[in-house]
Amino acid sequence: STLTPKFYFALTVTSSFISGLIFVFEWWHFRKYGTSFIEQVSVSHLRPLIGGAENTPPATTSFSAGENETSRQNMPECKVWRNPLNLFRGAEYSRYMWVTGKEPLTYYDMNLSAQDHQNFFTCDTDALRPSDTVMQKAWRERNPQARIKAAYQALELNNEIISVFFPYYSCATAYVLLAEEEATTIVDAEKYFKQALKAGEMIYRKSQNCHSQSPQHEAQLRRDTNVLVYVKRRLAMCARKLGRIREAVKMMRDLMKEFPLLSMLNIHENLLEALLELQAYADVQAVLAKYDDISLPKSAAICYTAALLKARAVSERFSPETASKRGLSTAEINAVEAIHRAVEFNPHVPKYLLEMKSLVLPPEHILKRGDSEAVAYAFFHLQHWKRIEGALNLLHCTWEGTFRMIPYPLEKGHLFYPYPSCTETADRELLPTFHEVSVYPQKELPFFIHFTAGLCSFSAMLALLTHQFPELMVIFAKAVSIISVTGLAEVTWGPWGVLRSVVKWALVSLMLLGYELFHLPLQES
Repeated sequence: STLTPKFYFALTVTSSFISGLIFVFEWWHFRKYGTSFIEQVSVSHLRPLIGGAENTPPATTSFSAGENETSRQNMPECKVWRNPLNLFRGAEYSRYMWVTGKEPLTYYDMNLSAQDHQNFFTCDTDALRPSDTVMQKAWRERNPQARIKAAYQALELNNEIISVFFPYYSCATAYVLLAEEEATTIVDAEKYFKQALKAGEMIYRKSQNCHSQSPQHEAQLRRDTNVLVYVKRRLAMCARKLGRIREAVKMMRDLMKEFPLLSMLNIHENLLEALLELQAYADVQAVLAKYDDISLPKSAAICYTAALLKARAVSERFSPETASKRGLSTAEINAVEAIHRAVEFNPHVPKYLLEMKSLVLPPEHILKRGDSEAVAYAFFHLQHWKRIEGALNLLHCTWEGTFRMIPYPLEKGHLFYPYPSCTETADRELLPTFHEVSVYPQKELPFFIHFTAGLCSFSAMLALLTHQFPELMVIFAKAVSIISVTGLAEVTWGPWGVLRSVVKWALVSLMLLGYELFHLPLQES
């Protein structure tokens, strides 16, 4: 009865200021460290005092500091790579369009392929041979029928004129174009590629003998090498698609031994997929030991294959309930860390492996760590994850933990350089319009951020009301004090008990406040 409205105003202003400071500090701590300070103190310090304890030991990171520092080097953010497992346009992409009526490739993607073909399959000396001149124009044609027509024209010129004077030469690139775009089955594509292989080997041997004569001959050797490697790789992919997997593996191994400097073509990713189909997990581990190096450009195929092998050792017996009680074993910790590492590199892959998003045909080019790479990986490797019992279950239980570990991936990473911010834009150019592009999951704000913000807003509102309606807020404060004193002993602890007490307290407070507004005595109220 002796307190004035100024006291209540000062009290609410002070509480609003203090709660505002707590909110600002909590927000700053979350922005810098990615965790709630109040939640961290509660779990780390207060919970052990109350009696609670974590059942699972903290997982220790097995990656070296040197690897971590090297991985954070500045990398080109949105470099587009040729898809190592890209499909055949005529035998696969075109058939999809005939059945569904949807165009699986974007103009941007096909334009990148046209640039690749011009870089790989042409050189300055092509002007000396009419068939190669025709093929130079063919790679720049936008219309598929025009390209096919130009390829046949190049073969006719080759058969009629060039072979008379240069019997060692044949237009291998024309067969390559026909195999890619005219063949409607893999069998037909393989036939064209076999003809391209014969022609490519002849011209490659000739270029080897003459490459030291001039810079033009050196450029011609590079072009002929690219053609030969491309043809052999596609022949191996044809064998893989036709079920001759061991033959495909042998061709890929021979190709990698013959041309070890062409590692940027990522032929080892084709080899990994074929070995997984054979279930030759020891050979897969041997390939990973050679190519899973931090100095090389990472890929989803490498990271997720390494995670799959580690998950294979524990997934069959893994149970989340059992692990929460007894803790994680060393093998399970290694598997979880490998999954976190893979998810940090490309966070979109689990959505397709767990079939949370529908797959589409992979594009001809992919963006590392982007949705396009995730589609390309899951399209070929989903069956390998399904084959190993419990692997998808382990992935489902652990993959989201990566986002709690790295709350702000655009600013910093844990094992890799920060997640590129431009991937969404580039993926929309690579993937078809009917596909919903996956974006990096945004970390939700912790509960205490919302709580402190609400507390600050509520106390500020009370301060404003006290300043505007001092007498009314004094009446409200007296009613609250009476109900708090008389009803504290009746509070039933527990979620529903506290909720009932709060509701009862609010209703009685409003009733008393109503009586005061109608100028009734407080005792009668």
